[in-house]
Amino acid sequence: MLVKNREQVVMKAVEMDDTQDVQMAVLIGDDEGAPNFIMRRFEVQSGGHTPYHTHDWEHVVYILEGSGKLVGKGVERTLKAGSSLLVSPNEEHQFRADKDSGLTFLCSIPKR
Repeated sequence: MLVKNREQVVMKAVEMDDTQDVQMAVLIGDDEGAPNFIMRRFEVQSGGHTPYHTHDWEHVVYILEGSGKLVGKGVERTLKAGSSLLVSPNEEHQFRADKDSGLTFLCSIPKR
């Protein structure tokens, strides 16, 4: 078994095109010997966003703090603390923090 504390995790800026004010840390992943999933923490600053993108794997997400939107093709969903969501494989998506609130969430993905 493995237990990590928040103090053991380093947040790093996400450096992808069309990303604004986003940091991420891998909480559990390859370095911890996770065989099937990777759990990450994202912090999106007020008004920030992830890129609008798609990929071949799903996301399972839980919103810890703040508020924002999950934007997809022709749809926009409101996010707030306590929301849980599924982004299906190949579904276009973007996470946006509200202008007056950051957005902090956990995101688990399958290992590839």
